[in-house]
Amino acid sequence: MFPLLFIVIGVLGLVSPAFTAEGTTLLERVDTNLQPESFESYRKLINIEPSGAQREFLLYTVKKGQDKIASLFLAPASEKGRATLRLGDNMWLYIPGVGKPIRITSLQSVVGGVFNNADIMRLDYHVEYDVQTLDDRGSEYLLDLQAKTAAVAYDRLKMWVDKATVLPTKIECYAATGLLIKTLYFKEPKSFDDNILRPAVIETDSPLYKGYKSLMVYARVQTRSVPDEVFTLDFLPRLETLR
Repeated sequence: MFPLLFIVIGVLGLVSPAFTAEGTTLLERVDTNLQPESFESYRKLINIEPSGAQREFLLYTVKKGQDKIASLFLAPASEKGRATLRLGDNMWLYIPGVGKPIRITSLQSVVGGVFNNADIMRLDYHVEYDVQTLDDRGSEYLLDLQAKTAAVAYDRLKMWVDKATVLPTKIECYAATGLLIKTLYFKEPKSFDDNILRPAVIETDSPLYKGYKSLMVYARVQTRSVPDEVFTLDFLPRLETLR
């Protein structure tokens, strides 16, 4: 009976607890290599239209732990002073002179373009997703990830991970219907302040926005301890004081 059971498990594609744990460990390593647990960064977001026209945004960002991230717009001048805050699944946008911060959602975008708020204010993948399968593809692993809750921007991810660097090379993002929403490409691994290779460029395109693409270009990623008070609505107007 046992050999037959093993055959059935293999045919159905079920994953043993040990195999799932291996995939979870790999995903946690990916998160560690993508960004420190707590850090500050400077990055440029670039939206490119089919005509070739571009719009750029410069952001200063701080993150703490697994559920706190805040960003300040430094440029262009029309956006300077705006700030965003994410606490778990909750997101806000602060606009100088408007009053209290307003709620925003993960699928909206504070910069337009193909990146949405969940991409711009990304938490660690293992916080939001469970590993369903781990497939060995020679020089890469392919992880199939399922969202832990309906609050997550994408219902499912397919993540290709380079074995040598333990960094993603490509992530396909799907809706619950199975529709491909966008693809993220991780490029130009670079050593920042801690001798860990991290992607300096993340590019995205979408079959829903033909001819459009967006880039996230990191100029600096540095480990930093940030007080909890920074990640509050009251502190958003004062994010500039951290620089």
